[in-house]
Amino acid sequence: MRWGWILLSGFLAELLVFAVVIPLSLVAGQDSLLYSAPPASFIATFALALWTARKTPQRRLLHGTLVGVVATVIYIAITMGRPEPVAYLFAHVLKLLGGALGGYVAAKRVGDNNVSQARPA
Repeated sequence: MRWGWILLSGFLAELLVFAVVIPLSLVAGQDSLLYSAPPASFIATFALALWTARKTPQRRLLHGTLVGVVATVIYIAITMGRPEPVAYLFAHVLKLLGGALGGYVAAKRVGDNNVSQARPA
């Protein structure tokens, strides 16, 4: 397990979400957070889970999923477990799905590369 990469990617995913949605909320208003946080959570976690999973030799799906778990836990720790709007709970689910999908895509890409390299040209 590449825990350093998992923790770093989870942190960066959460930081990226904040970097996108906070400036947007300053321009578009506080209500925009309910609409921008879920897709930003999915995209950021997917991208960083893909990045992490591509660096690992095995268990790519698990690595990607753990990136989503770490990102979710970081947000819950920041808010100290206070109640959240439904949109934020949905964003947490999307973080887990984005992480898992990032790991899955990384595993499929490596699997496709291994197959193409195994065939003689």
